[in-house]
Amino acid sequence: SIAAAPPGEAKRFAEYFAMAKLPGLRTDLVAFSYTRPVGTVAQFQGRFGLMLTTVVMLTTLVMLTTLVMFNAAPAFASEYKAGSIKILQPWTRQTPAAAKVAGGFMTLVNTGTSADRLIGGTIDNAARFEVHEMSVAEGVMRMRQLQSGLEIKPGATVVLKPGSYHVMFLDLRSAPAAGKRLKGTLVFEKAGTIDVEYEVEPAGASTSRGSGHGGAAATGHGSGSGSGAMKNGNQ
Repeated sequence: SIAAAPPGEAKRFAEYFAMAKLPGLRTDLVAFSYTRPVGTVAQFQGRFGLMLTTVVMLTTLVMLTTLVMFNAAPAFASEYKAGSIKILQPWTRQTPAAAKVAGGFMTLVNTGTSADRLIGGTIDNAARFEVHEMSVAEGVMRMRQLQSGLEIKPGATVVLKPGSYHVMFLDLRSAPAAGKRLKGTLVFEKAGTIDVEYEVEPAGASTSRGSGHGGAAATGHGSGSGSGAMKNGNQ
């Protein structure tokens, strides 16, 4: 019924809806019922415009919140902090079922003003944890345990990667499986102990798929004594 509508208002309402171009709105099917006065078109436009503005603002807020949460998720999963030391993207590789050793890799960043050292750690599926350096001298690849730990100087970034500095998981109780995560700890001389999780990459991987740091140039200084032949495993 349009008995209560002001003269010409029904047509102007229909024209305004058509101008708004709302998705899915069939203006030829819009029926107006004026069981009570609704005011002038100008008043309706003001209310309708406010409603559209509110909907757009709420939609934008939800989208921005979702985007921030999505982008922040990787950082929580792969970045850890202990004192002035940042640990980025710890990872390891799948090993053969019979292997007794595996290597662990990551990036260490010292944001402080004094040096610190990675001196040890643990991993859930291994009995022992050691810090190692691998190098090539006169065509021979050598690996040695850093008895005094791996030094990270102030402002330095040290990349632990295959063929260089790394940690060793010894006497494995079970083989790491690609796609899984292994819980462990890292122990620093000054920063203390921090819980971490290692992403397990496929056998032969040279970097973590989730890492933006594995290929970066590294500066680092390992110290300690002792040497040994490279053990059969995945370092």
